[in-house]
Amino acid sequence: MVERGLVGFFENFVGRESVFLNKKALQSTYTPDAMLHRNEQIQKIAEVLAPSLRKDRPSNIFIYGKTGAGKTLCVKHVTKNLTTVAAAKNIPLMALYVNCKLKRTADTEYRLLAQLASMFGKAVPPTGLPTDEIYKIFYSAVESKNHNIILVLDEIDQLVRKAGDGVLYNLTRINDDLKTSQISIVGISNDLMFAETLDPRVRSSLSEEEVIFPPYNAMQIRDILRERAKAAIKPGVLQEGVIEKCAAYAARDHGDARRAIELLRVSAETAERKNQSTVTTEHIDEAEQNIEKDRIFEIVEMQPKQYQATLYAIISLSGKKDAIFTGEIYDLYKGICSKTGLRPLTQRRISDVLAELDVFGIINARVISKGRYGRTREISTQLDNSVKAKITGVLRESLGI
Repeated sequence: MVERGLVGFFENFVGRESVFLNKKALQSTYTPDAMLHRNEQIQKIAEVLAPSLRKDRPSNIFIYGKTGAGKTLCVKHVTKNLTTVAAAKNIPLMALYVNCKLKRTADTEYRLLAQLASMFGKAVPPTGLPTDEIYKIFYSAVESKNHNIILVLDEIDQLVRKAGDGVLYNLTRINDDLKTSQISIVGISNDLMFAETLDPRVRSSLSEEEVIFPPYNAMQIRDILRERAKAAIKPGVLQEGVIEKCAAYAARDHGDARRAIELLRVSAETAERKNQSTVTTEHIDEAEQNIEKDRIFEIVEMQPKQYQATLYAIISLSGKKDAIFTGEIYDLYKGICSKTGLRPLTQRRISDVLAELDVFGIINARVISKGRYGRTREISTQLDNSVKAKITGVLRESLGI
């Protein structure tokens, strides 16, 4: 009976009319033809990389901005157009893209180099070779191409936090030995303070140019959603106010356009599952609740290790007392750094970290005055015990505690 019931369900599903024209237009892998509200950033990236069309090595460039600010899409947009022109004019130019956050793909020095070597047609075993050997393989592969190579390292901060900044130093120095090819690095990071954690030698050779992507505001996110909706959803499906409500939710959460697009997609999926032909604002509220359940864990996983150590200190203290203050957190944080091999940040910098965690909604940080003793933050959490337990598990695994 169960099997027959499922057959009936699937047959009925096939017969339903979908609310979507092209759902891929609302997925993270989709690259739109036009990039709205990012002309200034696109122009700067294009200006930096353009010398590669004259067979000169362009400067390395770092792209900074919060999640969902359009960094990756804009870089891919620029490099796609750049390589199109190069191909048309017979200019030896390649653009390679690697996401350094992907586990078992490019999250360590060895895996990154193996991935890069494979892009040049060189087979490298997943483990086992000495680091010097895999560098030689990568070097010979690059040299054999006789190309200008633009290497895009997305989530570059994740690679450095796991593998150290030696890999970046080695990649920037490889041009000293290359004779027929050249490499330029485009690093993309969600962490605005990332460059400050690098060795000064690496920073001086790597961060030659920088582009900052500010968060989108609600009006800009609305424009982006309207363009995506035209490509993804059938006319007349979206009730009035749906786009605006999605944009308002995303603007509240740091101007994350990616989150707004996800919310619109899940809202439409929610309506479709209920066999409803119209997406309403009620569907948005339901989708928001479903997404919010997993959002907190995703945010914790993507935080830099310094942020994770700070949060681990907060959660460790939160079960023992109602109110926690910056000084107490900092003392425990230093102990966690000692155990995990992290270099402690200053207490002033940790105050900035607490403010960011507050903005993310992970904690509540209230600034209070202590008179002539200055100001401090009173920290509290509103997470239930099951969520705290899961977050603690994520932090322990990430920090190696």
